Amino acid sequence: MMCGVKLLSFCLIVLCHISCVFTHDHLLEGIYCGKANCYEVLGVTRETPKNEIAKSYRQLARKFHPDLHRGEEAKKVAEEKFKEIATAYEILRDDEARSDYDYMLDNPQHYYAHYYRYYRRRMAPKVDVRIVLAVTITLISIMQYYSAWSKYDTAIKYFMTVPKYRNKALDIAKAETKDSQGKGKQKKSKAELKLEQDRIIRRVIEENMDIKGAYAKPEIKDILWIQLIILPYTIVCYIHWYLRWFWKFTVLKHPYGEEEKLYLIRKYLKMGHHQFNALDDHEKQEYLDEELWIWDNFVVWKEIKDEETKKALAENNKYKQYRRYIKNHVGPASINERNLKYIWLKL
Repeated sequence: MMCGVKLLSFCLIVLCHISCVFTHDHLLEGIYCGKANCYEVLGVTRETPKNEIAKSYRQLARKFHPDLHRGEEAKKVAEEKFKEIATAYEILRDDEARSDYDYMLDNPQHYYAHYYRYYRRRMAPKVDVRIVLAVTITLISIMQYYSAWSKYDTAIKYFMTVPKYRNKALDIAKAETKDSQGKGKQKKSKAELKLEQDRIIRRVIEENMDIKGAYAKPEIKDILWIQLIILPYTIVCYIHWYLRWFWKFTVLKHPYGEEEKLYLIRKYLKMGHHQFNALDDHEKQEYLDEELWIWDNFVVWKEIKDEETKKALAENNKYKQYRRYIKNHVGPASINERNLKYIWLKL
């Protein structure tokens, strides 16, 4: 019993001793100035203003600069002292770092918090967040513009292979190639003529084809940077459009114009702006003739179109084979008729 009491008393004495040592030895190795006090290194106090700290640093830096000392040993000692002075000044000249250092001096018991605060500040990115954001938006805008041009180029190349458009452009290209060859002094090779002909065909198609939708010719105003710049204007325009719509068609009950009718039809069809613009003019006119801007007419029209699609699929041999395959291998419980038709149309 006595041995246990003695052992407990000894442990308490050791813990108290360690606590006292830690409280007094509150300067931590590896962070800030290490075991040295940054204020004492520069010969200043905690109340010293920044300009006086800078003045003291310049004086000590001149005194302990390695180039001013001769001899290997003296130069080495001066170099270590110079690094210590530079580290102390780096901490005390920065308001945040100095605040964290003062917090460590006042709260030595928060051992792990001091390491966290020190390395959080050192590891934090030094670049302004605004610069990072600007660079990110710029990169997105560049990729967006390049992608739009790539899609437009794909559309032009496709139309160059379509006989209806290529033949018309080919006649113009042949005439221009013949004229340029007649005026030139040297005759061009077949490969050069072919390249020039394709270039003219492409130019003719670009000038005469009005490509709409996602493959339309890109404009600078469509990139993200420009859209963000004109965002306030866009919001004002939308509010004005909404209030005008509410007042004109909801309150005053005015009849819809063609633009408003097409907007309602696009909304009912759940199509995007570019997707709807890509439709042929005669298809849009059919929607207007059917008066699909009226919801009841649209519901009836939709049911008829769904029935026609279902009937066409039922008469399609490939669809029948695909349906049998799904039924035998997947099972009727795994897929319903609507999803089956959707998958087939997507294929």
